[in-house]
Amino acid sequence: MQEFYKKSLLILIAVLLVDGLLAALFVLLSQPTYTLSSNARSGVKWERATMTDTVLKGTSGIRLLDAAPDGMAFDYKLTRVGPFPFASALLVAKDTQGKPALVDLRRYDTITFVARCKPAYPMMLSMTTFDEKISTPGNFITYRSPETFFSCNEHGVPVSLDLRRMTIPGWWLYMMHLNLSSQDYYLDKVQQFSFGSTSQAAFGVDAHVEISNIVLRGHDYRYLVALAIVVTGSLIVFAMWFFRTHAHTLRASLNSKLKKDLPLVAYRQLTLAPYPDEEKASVLKFIATNYTNTELDLEGVVAATGANRNKVNEVLKTELGMTFTGYVNKLRLTEAARLLTEKSAATVAEIAYSVGYANVSYFNKLFKEEYGCTPKAFRTLATQQSVPAESDADTTSPPGMVGTG
Repeated sequence: MQEFYKKSLLILIAVLLVDGLLAALFVLLSQPTYTLSSNARSGVKWERATMTDTVLKGTSGIRLLDAAPDGMAFDYKLTRVGPFPFASALLVAKDTQGKPALVDLRRYDTITFVARCKPAYPMMLSMTTFDEKISTPGNFITYRSPETFFSCNEHGVPVSLDLRRMTIPGWWLYMMHLNLSSQDYYLDKVQQFSFGSTSQAAFGVDAHVEISNIVLRGHDYRYLVALAIVVTGSLIVFAMWFFRTHAHTLRASLNSKLKKDLPLVAYRQLTLAPYPDEEKASVLKFIATNYTNTELDLEGVVAATGANRNKVNEVLKTELGMTFTGYVNKLRLTEAARLLTEKSAATVAEIAYSVGYANVSYFNKLFKEEYGCTPKAFRTLATQQSVPAESDADTTSPPGMVGTG
């Protein structure tokens, strides 16, 4: 059984290691990321561009600066000329031919980046999304443009914005003759992202902005569900294998144990075996016929047989290789195993008392140490296999008993 437990432990460790690796992989897959990089990815790259109020006859200015592929930097200055002063830096999706592209970003629900700006004015993030019911291809002013605001300062502010909880500006809804409650938008056809000034920015002030580490993040819970199924399934399979193999191994172990103990099941042979040494025969006969006595002890054997303590121990050690206590327990437990197999109506307590144990808990403890399972489990397993009958055992003599002289 020890080998079985070692093997089971190794298999369990292997299962847990595999589950751990799968967990790391599935958790990673459940958190997809997408970088708005100027380098092409899946046939799409995000080009830098600018837009100011010059389209509305304003004079605000903006200038792009060199930045990392996953960020952007720009300087801008707002003027009071024009009805709506603004300046924005854009990330525009382009295909491999440099034409505007619509990108499906439904897997992502958050955009994260680090924002640095000097002076520390609030800024606005907006998206441009194509709406098939309203938008005209190529005419960006007809695209839905949900927006939200974020803070920044010269030290850098980590920003995380929910892409699904942005607001469609009222001026756009008014221009498109839509109800102000028409706030629905979708992320399946995104054209561009814009980082721009707000109405709280100062006029006539040179402002510097850096947006870095722009990443879209999502949650795909299907992988977590799959992970739960895989882990639960693997543990169920291991448990089924463990209990089935454990039962099979335990049955084989018990069968081997019972065959090994056949000489002790035939304890009656102790009274029949011829011994030239009468004192030895007397000791073995007394123990064999009185082991069911709960009061049996070494002193009782010495008193009943007239042999001294050393002689009793010598007999048991020489003939059976056991101590007095070990031999008595062996006789009792072996007989208990036979009774558990043959007397299905008898309770464990009745059997314990009948073989010489006054304490059932102590009997259960010794039985489990001897056979590797409780008496109840032994009875269940024994009924599933062929257990040697007492009649077979009666023809077998204890080791070292026949022909000893």
